[in-house]
Amino acid sequence: MVVCGDDGLAHRLVAELRGVYGEQVTLVVPPSERRVRPPVVGRARAASAALLDRVVNAAVGRAAGNGAPVDSERVVEAAEVTEAVLADVGVERAAALALVYDDDETNIRAALTARRLNPRLRLVLRLYNRRLGQHIEELLDQAAALAMGNGVSDASDASTVVLSDADTAAPALVATALVGTSKVVQTDGLLLRAVERQPGGDGRVAASGLVTLALLSASGNDSGGSESGEQGPQLLPDETAVREARGRGAVVLEQVSYSGPSMSGGRGVVPAFASLFSRRLRWSLAGLVGCVFGLAVALTVATGDHPLHATYETLLDLFAINEPALHESTSRQVLQLLSGLLGLLLLPVLLAAVLEALGTFRSASALRKPPRGLGGHVVLLGLGKIGTRVLTRLRELHIPVVCVEADPEARGMATARRLRVPVVLGDVTQEGVLEAAKVHRANALLAVTSADTTNLEAVLAARSVRPDLRVVLRLYDDDFATAVYRTLRAAHPFASTRSRSVTHLAAPAFAGAMLGRQILGAIPVERRVLLFAAVEVGGHSQLEGRTVREAFRAGAWRVLALDTAAGDAAAGSGSGSGSGSGFEGGGGDSGVRGSGLVWDLPDTYVLRAEDRVVLAATRRGLAELLGRRRREPAGA
Repeated sequence: MVVCGDDGLAHRLVAELRGVYGEQVTLVVPPSERRVRPPVVGRARAASAALLDRVVNAAVGRAAGNGAPVDSERVVEAAEVTEAVLADVGVERAAALALVYDDDETNIRAALTARRLNPRLRLVLRLYNRRLGQHIEELLDQAAALAMGNGVSDASDASTVVLSDADTAAPALVATALVGTSKVVQTDGLLLRAVERQPGGDGRVAASGLVTLALLSASGNDSGGSESGEQGPQLLPDETAVREARGRGAVVLEQVSYSGPSMSGGRGVVPAFASLFSRRLRWSLAGLVGCVFGLAVALTVATGDHPLHATYETLLDLFAINEPALHESTSRQVLQLLSGLLGLLLLPVLLAAVLEALGTFRSASALRKPPRGLGGHVVLLGLGKIGTRVLTRLRELHIPVVCVEADPEARGMATARRLRVPVVLGDVTQEGVLEAAKVHRANALLAVTSADTTNLEAVLAARSVRPDLRVVLRLYDDDFATAVYRTLRAAHPFASTRSRSVTHLAAPAFAGAMLGRQILGAIPVERRVLLFAAVEVGGHSQLEGRTVREAFRAGAWRVLALDTAAGDAAAGSGSGSGSGSGFEGGGGDSGVRGSGLVWDLPDTYVLRAEDRVVLAATRRGLAELLGRRRREPAGA
């Protein structure tokens, strides 16, 4: 495996490949003397280096007993990923290449070169531009197929996967910040929702949802707990563990639904008119039109004129260009006076419409301020790559947001203007900035800047204003996150505090793509991650020929659904189960309409080689299932 990058994601990805999957990895980074990094990246590299040293030492110890040679991780420094650099790191012989530079153009240029050097290479690109990523993925796959002479077997392995760390982490960050909103994984129309349920009066979690994914820490959602500690979360527990668990919350898969792209037509006249004028102004204009119509009808009844002529005279009176009705009937004179009065009321409405339309046209360069009576919103700190994706997710859920950003030229400023989201410009460390964002009336604070200290300072300042505020920090270092969580929990025991790492959430998806499988997403469980992947049953002895119950391994993996769209899986056919129930007999809602997935699989259904399943797994469990991780000797 070859990993090329210039930030913390590259080091976390290397640690994932080496520590979890036992892969041989070559890391390509910029030269030290030319690299300017924030302190968080330096800590990331030190942490990954320490983990790599431990993995290498353990591997060397095992190799000494087995007589097998073990190569250590290799680090290559290069200012640019040129053809010579790729040849030097052995791209021609590599199984996969991950390009995770922060710059999209750098990744695309290196991917084109690598595809030419090795058409069978599996490519994983980190691109922020999603539309461009789709085109690049199709282009590189087509180039691989043509270079290999349309070899089906080779072309299927030489895949190209375009991922975004921002898109991977944004749903988890949004879900963590919202009360009652589930953790979600959304990819290609597939929407998984997992919710945290707290124990009831008897100390147990009520049985609901499709399946229990995890049991939370016994200490009360200890998001700072270590993965190996006794108080840490228990992923993919069996029925006995769920039944006997007391005083522990649970993460339950509650709902699975199809979330395909909406078929929206053109904007039309009404949406364009609505975007120009506010609701109050539209109602005022509608009221004036109704008054004109009423006066025209009254004039028709009073004078017996034709309705069109009566409407014409009413408009003339409205605009004060008609002759005075001196010798007309009393009713005609009254109606003319009313029309003149209505004309006076029309002038300020027309002036407001003009000013509002001009203000709408200027909104592309103007920032909105938080409304005076705003409350129950989410304060989002930081409008970088991650903050922009989080902002988009929040607005898709119709949740009010107030953004705080120190840089007026930040990446997400254009998105905030387009979505008409209030933005407070200023440094969060300065007094009065959080107050301007109405943090004292907010429901949650999301601190997602790239600096751990800035996020921590923002949380401490917000807690001084409102001690019970729900906060979510973006922190990279696990030890630092643990210390921060425990201190905040001790100081504010009745407030909710969560820490999330973008690279920690994104690295499993990137590593999974490098190993040639489809990672649908990841759900954070405190400081651990639960993966959702689509796997072909054929070739996996732990799945093929086994029932759903037999294929389940507690703490490692669990089959959740059957993908019938992968090739017309035999619905209810005799698959060797002997039960005759098939997978369609689980109920009317077993399949998700439009997704081709059947979730209510009976435990007696036998998995066949041609089946494709969606499963939840831990990182180590999925590595073992796919045969990527070497098993320990029996006496180890």
